[in-house]
Amino acid sequence: MIEHPLVHDALMELRDVATAPSAFRRAATRISLLMAAEALRSLPTVVTTVTTPLGPANGRVLHTDIVVVPVLRAGLSMLEPVLQLVPSARVGHIGLQRDEATAVASRYYSKLPADLGQSHVLMVDPMLATGGSAVAAVDLVKASGARSIALVCIISAPEGVAVLQAKHPDVDIYTPVVDKELNAHKFIVPGLGDFGDRLYGT
Repeated sequence: MIEHPLVHDALMELRDVATAPSAFRRAATRISLLMAAEALRSLPTVVTTVTTPLGPANGRVLHTDIVVVPVLRAGLSMLEPVLQLVPSARVGHIGLQRDEATAVASRYYSKLPADLGQSHVLMVDPMLATGGSAVAAVDLVKASGARSIALVCIISAPEGVAVLQAKHPDVDIYTPVVDKELNAHKFIVPGLGDFGDRLYGT
Protein backbone atom coordinates (compact mmCIF):
# COMPACT_ATOMS: atom_id res chain seq x y z
CA MET A 1 0.00 0.00 0.00
CA ILE A 2 1.26 3.45 -0.92
CA GLU A 3 0.77 5.86 1.97
CA HIS A 4 2.32 9.06 0.57
CA PRO A 5 0.04 11.99 1.56
CA LEU A 6 0.30 13.62 -1.89
CA VAL A 7 -0.88 10.37 -3.49
CA HIS A 8 -3.97 10.34 -1.31
CA ASP A 9 -4.62 14.02 -1.93
CA ALA A 10 -4.63 13.41 -5.70
CA LEU A 11 -6.75 10.29 -5.21
CA MET A 12 -9.51 12.29 -3.55
CA GLU A 13 -9.53 14.75 -6.44
CA LEU A 14 -9.91 11.85 -8.87
CA ARG A 15 -12.77 10.35 -6.84
CA ASP A 16 -14.76 13.61 -6.66
CA VAL A 17 -17.68 13.55 -9.12
CA ALA A 18 -17.31 17.34 -9.50
CA THR A 19 -13.77 17.07 -10.92
CA ALA A 20 -13.81 18.16 -14.58
CA PRO A 21 -11.87 16.18 -17.23
CA SER A 22 -9.06 18.76 -17.40
CA ALA A 23 -8.52 18.66 -13.63
CA PHE A 24 -8.94 14.88 -13.67
CA ARG A 25 -6.09 14.57 -16.17
CA ARG A 26 -3.82 16.78 -14.06
CA ALA A 27 -4.57 14.73 -10.94
CA ALA A 28 -3.98 11.50 -12.87
CA THR A 29 -0.56 12.77 -13.93
CA ARG A 30 0.31 13.86 -10.40
CA ILE A 31 -0.67 10.58 -8.77
CA SER A 32 1.03 8.52 -11.49
CA LEU A 33 4.34 10.31 -10.99
CA LEU A 34 4.26 9.76 -7.26
CA MET A 35 3.17 6.13 -7.45
CA ALA A 36 5.76 5.25 -10.10
CA ALA A 37 8.50 6.72 -7.92
CA GLU A 38 7.36 4.49 -5.05
CA ALA A 39 7.14 1.41 -7.27
CA LEU A 40 10.67 2.00 -8.62
CA ARG A 41 12.24 2.73 -5.24
CA SER A 42 14.17 -0.57 -5.07
CA LEU A 43 15.68 -0.60 -8.55
CA PRO A 44 19.33 -1.66 -8.67
CA THR A 45 21.97 1.03 -9.11
CA VAL A 46 25.69 1.11 -9.79
CA VAL A 47 28.27 3.53 -8.43
CA THR A 48 29.77 5.86 -10.99
CA THR A 49 31.66 9.15 -11.24
CA VAL A 50 30.88 12.26 -13.25
CA THR A 51 32.82 15.46 -13.66
CA THR A 52 31.11 18.60 -12.39
CA PRO A 53 32.37 22.12 -13.23
CA LEU A 54 34.33 21.94 -9.96
CA GLY A 55 35.63 18.38 -10.04
CA PRO A 56 34.65 14.69 -9.85
CA ALA A 57 31.55 13.54 -7.96
CA ASN A 58 30.61 9.99 -7.05
CA GLY A 59 27.02 8.81 -7.13
CA ARG A 60 24.62 6.11 -8.27
CA VAL A 61 22.79 5.58 -11.54
CA LEU A 62 20.18 3.05 -12.59
CA HIS A 63 21.54 -0.34 -13.52
CA THR A 64 18.59 -2.10 -15.13
CA ASP A 65 16.42 -1.97 -18.22
CA ILE A 66 12.92 -0.67 -17.48
CA VAL A 67 9.94 -1.45 -19.67
CA VAL A 68 6.65 0.38 -19.10
CA VAL A 69 3.50 -1.39 -20.28
CA PRO A 70 0.21 0.54 -20.11
CA VAL A 71 -2.99 -1.44 -20.44
CA LEU A 72 -5.09 0.43 -23.02
CA ARG A 73 -6.85 2.75 -22.99
CA ALA A 74 -6.89 4.19 -19.48
CA GLY A 75 -3.33 3.07 -18.77
CA LEU A 76 -2.07 5.56 -21.35
CA SER A 77 -2.73 8.32 -18.84
CA MET A 78 -0.01 6.85 -16.61
CA LEU A 79 2.60 6.29 -19.31
CA GLU A 80 3.94 9.82 -19.82
CA PRO A 81 4.45 10.48 -16.07
CA VAL A 82 6.54 7.29 -15.83
CA LEU A 83 8.58 8.34 -18.86
CA GLN A 84 9.23 11.70 -17.20
CA LEU A 85 10.88 9.76 -14.37
CA VAL A 86 12.66 7.23 -16.59
CA PRO A 87 13.18 8.75 -20.07
CA SER A 88 15.26 5.76 -21.15
CA ALA A 89 12.49 3.24 -20.49
CA ARG A 90 11.24 1.10 -23.33
CA VAL A 91 7.47 0.93 -23.90
CA GLY A 92 5.04 -1.85 -24.73
CA HIS A 93 1.27 -1.71 -25.15
CA ILE A 94 -1.45 -4.21 -24.33
CA GLY A 95 -5.04 -3.65 -25.45
CA LEU A 96 -7.73 -5.54 -23.56
CA GLN A 97 -11.49 -5.17 -23.94
CA ARG A 98 -13.72 -6.26 -21.07
CA ASP A 99 -17.05 -7.82 -21.99
CA GLU A 100 -19.61 -5.86 -19.98
CA ALA A 101 -21.85 -8.92 -19.54
CA THR A 102 -19.24 -11.49 -18.52
CA ALA A 103 -16.41 -9.21 -17.31
CA VAL A 104 -14.01 -11.44 -19.27
CA ALA A 105 -11.09 -9.61 -20.91
CA SER A 106 -10.18 -10.28 -24.52
CA ARG A 107 -7.03 -9.05 -26.24
CA TYR A 108 -7.26 -6.80 -29.28
CA TYR A 109 -3.66 -5.54 -29.35
CA SER A 110 -0.25 -6.48 -27.98
CA LYS A 111 3.12 -5.02 -28.88
CA LEU A 112 5.98 -5.63 -26.46
CA PRO A 113 9.72 -4.90 -26.69
CA ALA A 114 12.11 -7.79 -27.26
CA ASP A 115 14.39 -9.36 -24.65
CA LEU A 116 12.31 -8.85 -21.50
CA GLY A 117 14.14 -11.51 -19.53
CA GLN A 118 16.59 -9.06 -17.95
CA SER A 119 14.15 -6.14 -17.75
CA HIS A 120 12.03 -4.78 -14.93
CA VAL A 121 8.49 -4.47 -16.31
CA LEU A 122 6.25 -1.82 -14.80
CA MET A 123 2.64 -2.38 -15.85
CA VAL A 124 0.30 0.57 -15.39
CA ASP A 125 -3.50 0.34 -15.26
CA PRO A 126 -5.56 2.76 -13.15
CA MET A 127 -8.19 0.26 -11.96
CA LEU A 128 -7.72 -3.28 -10.64
CA ALA A 129 -11.32 -4.50 -10.54
CA THR A 130 -12.04 -8.18 -11.26
CA GLY A 131 -8.38 -8.92 -11.92
CA GLY A 132 -9.18 -10.50 -15.29
CA SER A 133 -7.43 -7.84 -17.36
CA ALA A 134 -4.44 -7.75 -15.03
CA VAL A 135 -4.00 -11.53 -15.18
CA ALA A 136 -4.34 -11.54 -18.97
CA ALA A 137 -1.79 -8.72 -19.28
CA VAL A 138 0.70 -10.44 -16.97
CA ASP A 139 0.22 -13.68 -18.89
CA LEU A 140 1.23 -11.87 -22.09
CA VAL A 141 4.24 -10.19 -20.51
CA LYS A 142 5.47 -13.44 -18.97
CA ALA A 143 4.97 -15.25 -22.28
CA SER A 144 7.39 -12.70 -23.75
CA GLY A 145 10.03 -13.67 -21.20
CA ALA A 146 9.57 -11.15 -18.39
CA ARG A 147 10.51 -12.34 -14.91
CA SER A 148 10.46 -9.11 -12.88
CA ILE A 149 7.01 -7.49 -13.02
CA ALA A 150 5.16 -4.92 -10.91
CA LEU A 151 1.67 -3.50 -11.36
CA VAL A 152 0.79 0.08 -10.46
CA CYS A 153 -2.92 0.86 -10.10
CA ILE A 154 -4.70 3.85 -8.60
CA ILE A 155 -7.72 2.04 -7.12
CA SER A 156 -8.09 -1.67 -6.40
CA ALA A 157 -10.90 -3.99 -5.41
CA PRO A 158 -10.28 -6.88 -3.01
CA GLU A 159 -11.56 -9.32 -5.62
CA GLY A 160 -9.00 -8.17 -8.19
CA VAL A 161 -6.12 -8.21 -5.73
CA ALA A 162 -7.03 -11.76 -4.69
CA VAL A 163 -7.29 -13.02 -8.27
CA LEU A 164 -3.97 -11.51 -9.35
CA GLN A 165 -2.15 -12.73 -6.25
CA ALA A 166 -3.56 -16.23 -6.74
CA LYS A 167 -2.54 -16.42 -10.41
CA HIS A 168 0.73 -14.46 -10.20
CA PRO A 169 1.99 -14.31 -6.59
CA ASP A 170 5.37 -13.04 -7.80
CA VAL A 171 3.91 -9.79 -9.17
CA ASP A 172 4.09 -6.85 -6.75
CA ILE A 173 0.98 -4.64 -6.63
CA TYR A 174 1.42 -0.93 -5.85
CA THR A 175 -1.82 0.83 -4.94
CA PRO A 176 -2.85 3.47 -2.42
CA VAL A 177 -6.24 1.93 -1.67
CA VAL A 178 -8.22 -1.30 -1.76
CA ASP A 179 -11.88 -0.31 -1.88
CA LYS A 180 -14.87 -2.13 -0.39
CA GLU A 181 -16.09 -4.34 -3.23
CA LEU A 182 -17.30 -4.74 -6.80
CA ASN A 183 -20.95 -4.04 -7.59
CA ALA A 184 -23.17 -6.17 -9.79
CA HIS A 185 -21.75 -4.47 -12.90
CA LYS A 186 -18.15 -5.18 -11.78
CA PHE A 187 -17.39 -1.55 -10.98
CA ILE A 188 -15.28 -0.76 -7.93
CA VAL A 189 -17.31 0.73 -5.05
CA PRO A 190 -16.89 3.52 -4.07
CA GLY A 191 -14.21 3.80 -6.77
CA LEU A 192 -14.42 6.79 -9.09
CA GLY A 193 -16.58 5.59 -11.98
CA ASP A 194 -15.13 4.74 -15.39
CA PHE A 195 -11.57 6.09 -15.38
CA GLY A 196 -11.24 6.30 -19.17
CA ASP A 197 -14.56 8.08 -19.61
CA ARG A 198 -13.73 10.64 -16.94
CA LEU A 199 -10.21 11.11 -18.32
CA TYR A 200 -11.33 11.73 -21.89
CA GLY A 201 -14.74 13.28 -21.23
CA THR A 202 -16.62 10.52 -23.03
